[in-house]
Amino acid sequence: MAQVLQNPGEDNARVVQQQFQHVLAHTQVQQSGLPEISSALAHFVKVLTAQQDWLFHCYRVPGLPRTNNALEQYFGSAKRYERRISGQKSASPGLVIRGQVRLVAAAATRNNVITPQDLQPIDVEDWQVLRRKLETRHESRRLQSRFRRAPQACLAQLEAEWDKLILPP
Repeated sequence: MAQVLQNPGEDNARVVQQQFQHVLAHTQVQQSGLPEISSALAHFVKVLTAQQDWLFHCYRVPGLPRTNNALEQYFGSAKRYERRISGQKSASPGLVIRGQVRLVAAAATRNNVITPQDLQPIDVEDWQVLRRKLETRHESRRLQSRFRRAPQACLAQLEAEWDKLILPP
């Protein structure tokens, strides 16, 4: 199974999944002939069958690391890259807020030269959805910061807004 999942031939997700299912079926056939480990094999097959949808996602997305270790290394290199640029000891909170944008940007700028044409949004609607998501995150962080600085004032404002919703005009 490990050889199938390593995918040395760089096959697409459908081919890898078919090969995996073939090996899984072969394992189920062998299970009956090995009574001393049949319960372990049954559990192994059950877990892999349940996880099949997630196992092959990395083959559908080009450039996505295939293992957790490779993915951790990818995120770690992005954090290290940002720390070197900013001169800070730790990664900035912006990496959490704008992570889906910053991580991709950090990885892309290390591999290629970015031109102005590359920065133009291809699908304006997708870009607007992404901007709304980022703005929602920003607003949440702003509210948390305001509450930490002045909790009483923040609670008083929330109570006033709540009263407006409950009481008739």
